[in-house]
Amino acid sequence: MRDARKRMHAVAGRAMRVKWNPDKVGDGGSGGKIVIRSACPEDTRRLGMILGGILEQGDIVALLGDLGSGKTALSQGIALGLEVPAEYAVTSPTFTLMNEYPGRIPLYHLDLYRLSGERDLADLGYEEYFYGGGATVIEWAEKIQNILPEHAWVIHLSHIGEEEREIEISGRVDRLAALSALL
Repeated sequence: MRDARKRMHAVAGRAMRVKWNPDKVGDGGSGGKIVIRSACPEDTRRLGMILGGILEQGDIVALLGDLGSGKTALSQGIALGLEVPAEYAVTSPTFTLMNEYPGRIPLYHLDLYRLSGERDLADLGYEEYFYGGGATVIEWAEKIQNILPEHAWVIHLSHIGEEEREIEISGRVDRLAALSALL
């Protein structure tokens, strides 16, 4: 674990532009957000690695954004932060819908691009992943926003330029403060 933290801090060494806006400080409730400017896909992966380093069992990361906005790059970084072994190529599971990776805690990586909505997800038995023993990352989570638990990290990725992205992270203020401290 110590080596993973050293690696995470070394990778995080290059500064990203971060705006931290806690709406509710000190109560651990939801309401805060962090806005980050990512200059390139590697910055997005680095952010994911930092986030993955603090994810806990039962965490859900909902990724929202247009095609090519960086959802898979962020997922790859999260896998690094969760210490998924390098021999696993983390790719978007568009056709398989879900990939599971071993790590510090299991990573359940869902891609809902091909689903029409919540009903399709229910047929997959999503509760096993949402409330299981790992962390769940969901690409195209806008399709199921109504069933996301209140404790979910919600991350909107937006195109600003060819490679530059704006990444808005919402969630529980206490968890956002921990993430912000690492950025």
